[in-house]
Amino acid sequence: MTLLRTHLGSTLRAARVAQGRTLREVAKSARVSLGYLSEVERGQKEASSELLNSICAALELTLASVLTDVAHQIKVVEAPTLIVVDEAAA
Repeated sequence: MTLLRTHLGSTLRAARVAQGRTLREVAKSARVSLGYLSEVERGQKEASSELLNSICAALELTLASVLTDVAHQIKVVEAPTLIVVDEAAA
């Protein structure tokens, strides 16, 4: 089962790391505690829509872009795996 909060957290963390920013910097800008942001990034807490929007704004991302990235991640994870059978070897 794919948890939305896990994918949201990894997307937010990847964006923060790509920007070279610390948890402390983003938490201060988003007006959330450092511990809370850390838990969101690790997929341990579900952020409300208001807090998620605040974190996205602190990262200078749109909520839509984050949700699009998350939807893509989930689609990849949930895609059925194709098994290729080499009939010549059988």
